[in-house]
Amino acid sequence: MNTIQKRKQIWLHLPMIALSAACVLPFLLLAISSISDEGSIIRQGYTFFPEKFGLGAYRYLWDHSEQLVRAYGITIFITVVGTASSLIITAMLAYPMARQGVPLRNLVAFLVFFTLLFNGGLTPTYLIYVQYIDIKNTVLALIVPGLLMNGFNVLLMRTFFMTTIPPALIEAAQIDGAGEFKIFCRIILPLSMPIVATIGLIQTIIYWNDWFNGMIYVTDSRLFSVQNILNRMLTDIQFLTESKFSAQFGEAGANLPSTTVKMAIAIIGVLPIMVLYPFFQKYLIKGITVGAVKG
Repeated sequence: MNTIQKRKQIWLHLPMIALSAACVLPFLLLAISSISDEGSIIRQGYTFFPEKFGLGAYRYLWDHSEQLVRAYGITIFITVVGTASSLIITAMLAYPMARQGVPLRNLVAFLVFFTLLFNGGLTPTYLIYVQYIDIKNTVLALIVPGLLMNGFNVLLMRTFFMTTIPPALIEAAQIDGAGEFKIFCRIILPLSMPIVATIGLIQTIIYWNDWFNGMIYVTDSRLFSVQNILNRMLTDIQFLTESKFSAQFGEAGANLPSTTVKMAIAIIGVLPIMVLYPFFQKYLIKGITVGAVKG
């Protein structure tokens, strides 16, 4: 019996090993390609065993380290502030929607859901933020537009409150004299850490990877985020290495690591999120599944 069970476990583990390898191998190929020689990539293509290694891509990025360090500072700031602000706004909007007897809660829920289906479009949104709110070339331009509050996150948190927090617990706190703000801070939020961590991780990834707001609302290079500065570098390299411009820039343009630098840029952009994700993984899984299990 033990032998049969072991064989079953082996056969059950094989698909999971294959699935894990399918997820890990692309990142491994990305890392190896970023430290490969530009010429070997051109001759061999992308491979796990390049004929020659080289750090030309990272040397190019090191030459722009001052811009990258400043961009990392901007990105970390907007990620921390944006995620914290988004969590506060989302939780404070979702909690009244989850409480029975709150006036107009169904109307508010409809308006939140409506934003998931329709929006004003890019041009009216741009005019509102630039001409009326006047956030162009400010840090707020990287935090507010389209990122600060998401209707899906609000509905997800409302569902968690409704299915997880017992109404009797809130009633007991009210009998003891606790106000709504105290109930929210002392009872609701501590019991809702799985969903808070889940939405926090989602917002962190969104803020970290955002490049669109920087492209639309920011022209001051001092406010470029990591994604914007890396995108500018990639565009510059493509411009310098195109055949019709290479003659103007001579050997400097021809020797740029145009292929491997794309891989290095991807590594620099994704590495911080890969490092942080394992610490939030258990909260992410619990926060997503708890509502479905209770439902």
